[in-house]
Amino acid sequence: MDFLKIDQVEKRFVDNVALDHVSMDVPENTIYGLLGPNGAGKTTLIRIINRITAPDKGEVYLKGKKIRMKDVFRIGYLPEERGLYKKMKVGEQALYLAQLKGMDRRSAIGKLKYWFEKFKIQDWWEKKVEELSKGMQQKVQFINTVVHEPDLLIFDEPFSGFDPINANLLKNEVLRLKEKGATIIFSTHNMGSVEELCDNITLIDRAQNLLEGPIDDIRHRYKSNIFEVAFNGDAQKLQSALNNNYQVMEWKKQNGNQAVQIKLLGENSDNNLLSLIIPAVEVISFREVIPSMNDIFIKVVNEVSN
Repeated sequence: MDFLKIDQVEKRFVDNVALDHVSMDVPENTIYGLLGPNGAGKTTLIRIINRITAPDKGEVYLKGKKIRMKDVFRIGYLPEERGLYKKMKVGEQALYLAQLKGMDRRSAIGKLKYWFEKFKIQDWWEKKVEELSKGMQQKVQFINTVVHEPDLLIFDEPFSGFDPINANLLKNEVLRLKEKGATIIFSTHNMGSVEELCDNITLIDRAQNLLEGPIDDIRHRYKSNIFEVAFNGDAQKLQSALNNNYQVMEWKKQNGNQAVQIKLLGENSDNNLLSLIIPAVEVISFREVIPSMNDIFIKVVNEVSN
């Protein structure tokens, strides 16, 4: 049974179709990437999960039961549009939001102090939010999202605006939360973060599912029989060793050596390719080129657009 199940959800706003029969199955204790261009429908789906808005059709299930308003207490949501009360003190606001999520005052203070110390921001407790930089405010909002230890965490562009050091700090915390048992939905345009963090993804564009499944399975599904060979020797000799069953895609330099990407045509195997090039040059490395999630994202979205 999936931890979170989105079943044929539809949502329309006047003449705009935001979600069109979108389904998604999120396994428990995974980091699940929700991907798509701007306007694809991701934020609408997140709002439906959080019960901020309701679907026109379809259902959302949490642990096999239709999601209800009281289940929102088990969700932590960090929206892309940050929203803190500028005039309130940081600690006072964090405590207020923790209590809104069902924590008693004593537990909330203890947990908040733990997180403030972990992020080395103890001195911010008495500061007003408006005194903090954007990055500092994002740290506070991250803490507000996780302090009540929810079963389901939803992060919408959580690293936006962070410098590399603080972005890495948050990435490590996201992974640690997964290790502690949380299920995480991670919405982002940063495909590098997707490959680094996510176990599974769903790609939405123009209100519809285009692609879903485990990251590794998807990357191998889109491979195109291209192999990269780093070598010492005469490039022309290597070229001459190939026949019409192979297509040279790109010559390049790799760590000071020559390298070439070669596409296999027809029924040829990587062993066939190696048997041709080994007599011609000294092979230093040989690997299959697996497309990145960024390449796949662009390819799939462009196919639909065309």
